[in-house]
Amino acid sequence: MSHGSDDQSVNFSGNTSFQDVLSSAVENRGRRNIIKGGLGFAALTALPGLAITSKAVAQNVPAALAFPSVAKSLLDEVVLPPGYSFSILHASGDPIDPSVPAYTNAGLEVDDWSHRIGDHHDGMDIYYIDESGRYSQAATSRAVLCVNHESSADSHFLHPTGQTSNGQSRKKFDQFGAWDLGTRPELEVLKEINLHGVSVVELHKTERGFSYKLDSKLNRRITAQTPMRIAGAAEHLADIRKMMRTAFDPSGTTSRGTLNNCGHGKTPWGTYITCEENWARYFQIASGSNPGDANHTASLKRYGVASAPMDPKATKAFGQGWHTVSESDTRFTRWNLAVLASDPSGDFRNEAYTFGYNVEIDPLNPAAAPVKRVSMGRFAHEAAVCGVPVAGKPLAFYMGCDSVNEYIYKFVSKALWDPKDVGGGLAIGDKYLNEGVLYVARFDADGTGKWLELSFNQPEIANFSKYQFANQADVWINARLAADAVGATPMDRPEWGAVNHANGEIYFALTNNNIASRTPAKVNAANPRSYADTDGRKAMGNPNGHIIRFREAAGLSTAATFAWDIFLFGAEDDLGSANLSGLTAANDFSSPDGLWFSKATGICWIQTDDGAMTDESNCMMLAAIPGTVGDGGRRTVENRVTIAGVEQVGTQETFIGAALGEARLKRFLVAPRGSEVTGVTETADGKTLFVNIQHPGEKTPALGEAAQFKLESSWPGSIGYGKPGRPRSATIVITKDDGGLIGL
Repeated sequence: MSHGSDDQSVNFSGNTSFQDVLSSAVENRGRRNIIKGGLGFAALTALPGLAITSKAVAQNVPAALAFPSVAKSLLDEVVLPPGYSFSILHASGDPIDPSVPAYTNAGLEVDDWSHRIGDHHDGMDIYYIDESGRYSQAATSRAVLCVNHESSADSHFLHPTGQTSNGQSRKKFDQFGAWDLGTRPELEVLKEINLHGVSVVELHKTERGFSYKLDSKLNRRITAQTPMRIAGAAEHLADIRKMMRTAFDPSGTTSRGTLNNCGHGKTPWGTYITCEENWARYFQIASGSNPGDANHTASLKRYGVASAPMDPKATKAFGQGWHTVSESDTRFTRWNLAVLASDPSGDFRNEAYTFGYNVEIDPLNPAAAPVKRVSMGRFAHEAAVCGVPVAGKPLAFYMGCDSVNEYIYKFVSKALWDPKDVGGGLAIGDKYLNEGVLYVARFDADGTGKWLELSFNQPEIANFSKYQFANQADVWINARLAADAVGATPMDRPEWGAVNHANGEIYFALTNNNIASRTPAKVNAANPRSYADTDGRKAMGNPNGHIIRFREAAGLSTAATFAWDIFLFGAEDDLGSANLSGLTAANDFSSPDGLWFSKATGICWIQTDDGAMTDESNCMMLAAIPGTVGDGGRRTVENRVTIAGVEQVGTQETFIGAALGEARLKRFLVAPRGSEVTGVTETADGKTLFVNIQHPGEKTPALGEAAQFKLESSWPGSIGYGKPGRPRSATIVITKDDGGLIGL
């Protein structure tokens, strides 16, 4: 999801652009020739250790999409192609326990939201259950659905008159905007805390479609208060726990809750990984407090956490003010990072270190405490995509850090994959996700890339001038700083990743970037555009984003190198030379975010979280039939923007995938006003698609005391779901009227 802080870079590393980083093999071929004439993928096959093979795409991948492309829409409704229908599975506030009353949709609930569906539906996945109650890879008659819940940016809808402090309604509702200083009411804050996390519900299928079982013992909420286990490599576990000590658990073995759960991952053994994304701006350092030592402050700053006490003269501050409820109740004081005691076990200075991880959940075992996987690194996690598992080989998980100029990472397990581990729960997670190696990506200008190990033994990390690493645990917990040190490539906001099951290639959505980071002088091969969107929002930089993909050398999870190209560039159809993928009115899009491949059809589903072309269409979901890395060729991008009356121009060489055209890239869905389309999964037969509609009506002004406001959206109440009025996030269930495969 796009938030204000994502557009403000906290990457001060100064790491180089791609065109300045070339492998020695390419240098030997003559830099002048490469820059002038370019190095195509045919030439790359001759580089030592980089033989590029192309595996055949699965036979079930169609040559063209069968449905007619949906037109762009500004309507407050879900628009689908003819022959498709949808129903709503659940929406924010729906109870998951029969003892909890129905949602009023007027903010009148007197409960703390811990037994209701969370808000801001995001990543999700489905888990089948066999006759013994264990996870099944094959479809069965029972299943649960796990759904992430992200921010509280529009929490004003959850209270009668919006968010309040000192009894007065807030004039600002953006979670990263200003809040009126003062004491927040306890119940308001508990609702906001508990709407985060994950909802797990058991599905129920009838002849009329899917619903969820209100009385299932598997129904469960994981919230920002749920106790969790801290896990990591045994050799470094003591050092990890030392950095996790708080007044909640002075031993550092456990923490409370998960926050801002956006993308997700599904492990080969059948557990759910929920990714903690924009967690940093929920914390404060109270006025007049000690912020900690220089190293600690540098860490907070690099992660975008408030790194200095609030100005005592200020009337507003960032965040939600959760810490103001009480000066003694740790449910609320934990959000104040001030150094208040002689030892970390006496305050919450380390609380921010307990967020920013992949959190593993066993969807079929409500008694199992979720686990934070520290060895996979700490950052603004967006997706944890497992490559195609191969028996007897390590597993690789690919991860993005969703902020401007951040990085793409890979975790490679020490353990070798054993299919017998399927259904083993969190104990199997300990086997594969605690011991392994964390890498960060460097994308080179010749269309190749390298995985850089994030190890305390690396001289660049051990001797880094901007932060003094203490040990390997410190490297994992401050992975952004370690990635800075080794020279990783800053990217245009890495969002969701996805694996093409047909050939093992990995895709990442690079949502967008702003002109501060992407002038014509600051582009690079994998982030090659700097342009002006002259109509609509009139944004500059890379406001429409793109999707990059890469293939590991020899298809190995342990590969040190890879080949890459850009699969698709987002653009409005009238963008001119910046419309590098040749999009038309039938398939143009902006700001790709969610990505997911169907195993049943081979379709790549693309979901948007856009603010650049929303003058002509709400956010959307598209279907694409992908090719392979290298199926296109080299391209020279011409960049031109005018900043403060001064025209800036430049060119950039890059590699672009083959054009898809209107037959292989179509708009499938357009969402209601103000919403983001994010999260998608399907039943094993490919005939039912689950899709999340997040924050409809997001730009509705905060509710005033007299409730004098105009709703941007009233969906889904406007179509008869629940009480009408305020908009709600929801999971929808899409089927084809003839019962066939979705998209074909």
